[in-house]
Amino acid sequence: MTPDIAASPDARLAYLLVDGENIDATLGMSILGRRPQSDERPRWNKPLSFIEKRWQEKAKGLFFLAVEGDLPASFVQALVAIGYQPIMLRGEGKVVDIAIQRTMEALVGRDADVVLISHDRDFAPQLEQLAATPGRRTGIMAFSEFLSSDLRRIPGVDFFDLEYDVQSFTAELPRLRVIDIDAFDPLDFL
Repeated sequence: MTPDIAASPDARLAYLLVDGENIDATLGMSILGRRPQSDERPRWNKPLSFIEKRWQEKAKGLFFLAVEGDLPASFVQALVAIGYQPIMLRGEGKVVDIAIQRTMEALVGRDADVVLISHDRDFAPQLEQLAATPGRRTGIMAFSEFLSSDLRRIPGVDFFDLEYDVQSFTAELPRLRVIDIDAFDPLDFL
């Protein structure tokens, strides 16, 4: 956390809403083609520190988890240790999506910025409503090539790639992507 941000009690707050299942499924099925190993998963402290540095405000991470059986105690403890509030849910249907949608709706009336960490188009109506609020910054963190076109089309939303911008991974992922010609380096492929 940036010291000058933490010291100010009146500092604006950015909420990071993490759809961990969506990120994990995209990473596993679409990028790696298998279940990710622990060293291939995001370093979840990186999104918090990235937003605090980029937007110069305190970040509060809400990490939504569906829990059917045993509590993933070590993962939950790790989230708490790096500054997230784990929100563990159970019930019928897409409980994580429902909870994130409700949280986004509740944030409409608050003076806070919002970053969605997901690719899921189910959040487009709520993100669009948040982005339409004057003076509110909104963002999405995800893998750019898997971002829903419904989310991509929302005006006024900053996009941050989890690997390239946020640098949430310790090793390069085997991703296919479109490269801006100014950033193309043939040595990356030789």
